[in-house]
Amino acid sequence: MDISLILKIAGIGILISVVNMLLEQADRKNWATFTTLAGIIIVLSMVLTEINQLFNTVRTMFQLY
Repeated sequence: MDISLILKIAGIGILISVVNMLLEQADRKNWATFTTLAGIIIVLSMVLTEINQLFNTVRTMFQLY
């Protein structure tokens, strides 16, 4: 894991929060909820990929197959 993953997650968070505020001001609260949910799913998939790589590294390190 490097700093680029943290910056990507922070960028997605800032982008989603701006879109969320704009949609709430336009009385589109349903769409604001959907965009927030989409942002959470995107970040969660990025983090799960990194966790999968961590488990594969640990498995390889301790020769667990």
